Amino acid sequence: MNRPRRRQATALGVGALLAATLAFAAPASASARTTATATPLVVNARWGGHCTYDRVVVDLQGYVPEVTVTPVTELVYDGSGKPVPLAGRYFLEIRLHPAAGHDDAGNNVYQGPKLLKINLPKLKGIALTGDYEGYVTFGAAFDTKPAYTSFKLHAPERFVLDVAHPNVC
Repeated sequence: MNRPRRRQATALGVGALLAATLAFAAPASASARTTATATPLVVNARWGGHCTYDRVVVDLQGYVPEVTVTPVTELVYDGSGKPVPLAGRYFLEIRLHPAAGHDDAGNNVYQGPKLLKINLPKLKGIALTGDYEGYVTFGAAFDTKPAYTSFKLHAPERFVLDVAHPNVC
C-alpha cells in the first residue's frame, strides 16, 4: 500500500515540476518567436570616408534581413519608376527584404537621408528609393565603377557596404 502512494506522489511531483517549467518557459519562447519573425525596421543610413574606402551603413532594429547589392544603369524610385536625381555614371541598388522604414501604424521610423549629394573619393550620393511591401531600397551613385564588399554587423544590427578607392591619406 505504501508503494502505490509513493508512486502517485512521485508522479504528482514530477507533473507539478514539469508544469512549472513549462509555465516559465512558454513566455520566453513565445516572445523570442515574435521577435525573430517581426519585420526588421530600417532606422538610418549613414556614410563615411576612410583612407582606402568609402562606407555606407544601414542601421536596423530587429535583425539584418537578406540584402542584395546590384549594379544598375540608373536609379529609379520604386513604384513610380521616376529617375532619382543623383549625378553619377555608375550606380548600386541596395535592397533589404523583409524590411520596413515605417512601423505597423504607418509612422516613419527611418530618420536618415532621403536624397543626399556626397563628395567622397568614390561615393557621390545616396538616396532612399523605396519602402514598399516589405522591401526597403537605397541607391548609391559613383563617378567611376565601384569595387565593393558588403557584410552584416551585429549589436547594434547594421548592413555595411565598403567601396574601395586608392589611398587618400
